[in-house]
Amino acid sequence: MNLKKILLISGSILVIAAVGIFAADHIDAPAVEGTTSDITDLYAFQAPDNNSNLVFNVNTQGLLSPSATQNASFDPSQMIEINIDNNGDLVEDLVIQCVFTENEVFAYGPTAPPSTGTTSGVNLDAQQVSTEITQSGESPVVGTSNGISLFAGPRDDPFFFDFERYTAIINGNESSFRDPGVDTFAGTNVMSLVVEVPKNMLGNAETLNVWATTNSRTN
Repeated sequence: MNLKKILLISGSILVIAAVGIFAADHIDAPAVEGTTSDITDLYAFQAPDNNSNLVFNVNTQGLLSPSATQNASFDPSQMIEINIDNNGDLVEDLVIQCVFTENEVFAYGPTAPPSTGTTSGVNLDAQQVSTEITQSGESPVVGTSNGISLFAGPRDDPFFFDFERYTAIINGNESSFRDPGVDTFAGTNVMSLVVEVPKNMLGNAETLNVWATTNSRTN
């Protein structure tokens, strides 16, 4: 795999903490909306079947119809980076860097970042796990190495939001949400990246600040 070292951040961010919080960013990042760089959600939570592990889930390319999902793919010119601050200064102390070929995904880390801020390079010397990218309609393919598990592929968008009613409230035409609400994202898919890592690889902090970025290759 020929990977360039220097990358420039093109889309981001969702800030998280601790053991079971998520953030979402659908349809409000005009610079990358509708592109492979568009992050919809970041989830960080304790593994349901192993309380010694933490799961990071970054979803991109929201609102994919079932037919569009058939042709959706990860962009080999981009890296998804999961940034982890474990000392409270809001600067990444560890990163998990995920890059793609046409059919495979590779995750490096958790490892100290080669640089912090808006540029980054892939640390090819970090511990690595890889797997095939699961295609639409296929059973999930999960790679595991050194206690780290990795999945990449299309998934049903798990986020629930009544966007129509939200817009009506913002415009002053309604005062509250419907009960039950109408899920704007029902029947749509995302391109999902999931990395599960042992907590002891993330330091000893009781609280972690986590954010995700998509990074485009510049050379």
